[in-house]
Amino acid sequence: MKQLLLSAFLLIAFANVFMAQDNAWKGPSVDFRHGNLKVSENKRFLVFEDGTPFFYLGDTGWELFHRLNKEETEKYLENRRSKGFTVIQAVLLAELDGLNTPNAEGDKPLINNNPLTPNEKYFEHVDWVIKKAEEKGIFIGVLPTWGDKWNRKWGEGPQIFNPENARDYGKFIGQRYKNSPNIIWILGGDRPIESEIQRQIIVAMAEGLRNGDVGRHLISFHPTGGTGSAQSLPNEPWLDFNMRQNGHTLSYTERYYTTSEDYQLEPPKPVIDAEPVYEDHPINFNPDANGHSTSADVRRPLYWDLFSGAFGHTYGHHSVWQFWSPSHEPINRPLMPWYEAIDQPGAKEMMFGRLLIESRPFLKRIPDNSIIVPDRITSAVPGNGSYRYVATRDQDGSYAMVYVPVGRKFSVRMDAIKGNEVVAWWFNPRDGESKVIGKYSNTGTQTFNTPTPGENLDWILVLDDASKNFKAPGQ
Repeated sequence: MKQLLLSAFLLIAFANVFMAQDNAWKGPSVDFRHGNLKVSENKRFLVFEDGTPFFYLGDTGWELFHRLNKEETEKYLENRRSKGFTVIQAVLLAELDGLNTPNAEGDKPLINNNPLTPNEKYFEHVDWVIKKAEEKGIFIGVLPTWGDKWNRKWGEGPQIFNPENARDYGKFIGQRYKNSPNIIWILGGDRPIESEIQRQIIVAMAEGLRNGDVGRHLISFHPTGGTGSAQSLPNEPWLDFNMRQNGHTLSYTERYYTTSEDYQLEPPKPVIDAEPVYEDHPINFNPDANGHSTSADVRRPLYWDLFSGAFGHTYGHHSVWQFWSPSHEPINRPLMPWYEAIDQPGAKEMMFGRLLIESRPFLKRIPDNSIIVPDRITSAVPGNGSYRYVATRDQDGSYAMVYVPVGRKFSVRMDAIKGNEVVAWWFNPRDGESKVIGKYSNTGTQTFNTPTPGENLDWILVLDDASKNFKAPGQ
């Protein structure tokens, strides 16, 4: 199909490049005046009580309550606010000897490691952190405990929970944070459920949370690597949305396809990848053989997951999750201290993904790889590893998006857009800039060639119904 001639208006208005909010988020990341979070009517997204869509952009700050003092916490939370993060995932009873090594304020969380005797001084610090995050418009995805405290398959432990004290501990923290607007509960903590008693512990803790906060906050479950809560807890009524941990690999066909599989489960639940590959992480935990991951490696899962049906995404950095500094023992060879790592490029690039999704109505967004015309390169078949093309579109046909992980020619079906005239854009996920390509008919197929072909030069093609007058993608 021949490209229609651009009007003089398009040439003038869209010749310039559009920058995503000067590369910094303005004001609080989330407006809590919209009410509590709930699952959308179509069971695919999260929304506020008044119907406002919520984009979950998480960071794995697992050791936040344990390793940072107040000044450091302020620095970290402000950095994440400025990058548009909406959720920080953090653990009350932390992974790195969180029971026996005091937090940065000098306090342990429990007296005699008993879940029924919490240390008030420790939880006063937690109160302060949660309130500080609220001021910045950030949810805290609170893990009541890391998984080694209920299944010490590996890690420090000790294993301290049974169904009875798990229920009471859950009720305690549920009541304590009942009136905090910025809480999402996340059970689990990177351990599998391998026995009936372990399942009972998780269920009891969930029931305690729901009893304590009278059901005000959503609950999910963070599973071990390569698995999802949909498989561990398929029929639990308290599980509001599913989490995956697709983990620290780079290949779509190794793990990231599973987000699409969970999206297709019945009955539907929202799904999110709560732990993809971290930036600067030893790839597959083997730095000598594979090196460390890069910002390009963390961008791909962002769009693979989102365009495969995820309602949001979680980022992580290998130095940040453990808040490593020279005063701590390093875990798995971090490359830099956390206070430098918070400004690695992948973190800011997550914000561009949020801006892109929020620039279009997204509560009817569905995955649809049929937009992509199959060929030997872009065909959605096993074996295409890190070069997987994925697509999403509005259910009503007002827009579509194609993620192009490596720059080269590809073709799309233009009838994915219902309007007679289609505006095509390139969105650059590396800097948040977008520029118009041209106007096309919505019939037949159209071939596009990325502006800068090459390895790690990924792009997103955005197709809009011209009659909708959408603003530039990411604005």
